[in-house]
Amino acid sequence: MITIDGSIGEGGGQILRTSLALSLITGKPFRIEKIRAGRRSPGLLRQHLTSVQAAAEIGQANAAGAAIGSQQLTFTPGKIAPGEYHFAIGTAGSTTLVLQTVLPALMTVEGTSRLTLEGGTHNPFAPPFEFLEKAFLPLLKRMGVKVDAKLVNYGFYPAGGGKLDVTIHGTRQLGQMELPTRGEVKRRLAKVVLCHLPRNIAERELNIVQKKLSWPKKWHQVETPTNAIAPGNFVSLEIECEQVTEIFTGFGERNVAAEAVADQAALAARRYLASEAAVGEYLADQLLLPMALAGRGSFTTLPPSRHTITNIEIIKKFLDLPITAEQTNNRVWRIQVGRT
Repeated sequence: MITIDGSIGEGGGQILRTSLALSLITGKPFRIEKIRAGRRSPGLLRQHLTSVQAAAEIGQANAAGAAIGSQQLTFTPGKIAPGEYHFAIGTAGSTTLVLQTVLPALMTVEGTSRLTLEGGTHNPFAPPFEFLEKAFLPLLKRMGVKVDAKLVNYGFYPAGGGKLDVTIHGTRQLGQMELPTRGEVKRRLAKVVLCHLPRNIAERELNIVQKKLSWPKKWHQVETPTNAIAPGNFVSLEIECEQVTEIFTGFGERNVAAEAVADQAALAARRYLASEAAVGEYLADQLLLPMALAGRGSFTTLPPSRHTITNIEIIKKFLDLPITAEQTNNRVWRIQVGRT
């Protein structure tokens, strides 16, 4: 039985999600204590409980302590079963984070799985659908995993109501991938999505992007979809390079100026472009587990966050695999998974 301290490092839900994913894949049971001790509201929230329940269902597992507010959980996995599943969070909790929990297991067994996920699709502090579609899933495809994801309905905080349909074509062996550089920038796109909100919000946000990044109007795009149950807004800055596509986002929130929303995304994009790193800090975090399951891989990134460093430590608890993070210059780090 592996024991996990949920308060280590960044002390958030990623510790739980990575532990669940690797427990399913390795067949190793674990016990986690002090779940999300580093957060204002510790313990399992609805989003985290749904991740536990989803992992238990697809892995025919036993999850003792799976309840709202619980800070302890013992998870004993069974056999992973590809198939059709429907998981509804019931709040605006992130559907992409629930997917993050079960995707590694379903993509490493032969067979096709179809998931319907309901909840939030565009939340602060979680990967939005565009990041999944444009940045992460294309890299998985290069590793031999085909995942088709469709945004059916937008789900914004705090109303939720979003829906994703995801089809996963599993494979027993992931291919290895090296990402030393991103290559030349081929395309840039500043997209603003407005649901049930005035268009002048988009104009203000795009003015900030133009000011901060000098991106001309021909690189601007405004979308006004109606498939959302409540108002919502986000800015998405897409940077397509030869080897990778990065996405940087800002989310509209009550009492937050449109200029501040765009500024958040623009600063992150500018920091990435000013470096020679292949991937940003969020994509770095997402790539760790697939590369570990492949047995080897590497990439360059911006200085790793506490989130990434914590994720490395949890992976090492389940897999006998070296993972190193070394600084190569003042703006770039190289993360090596497996032996060189």
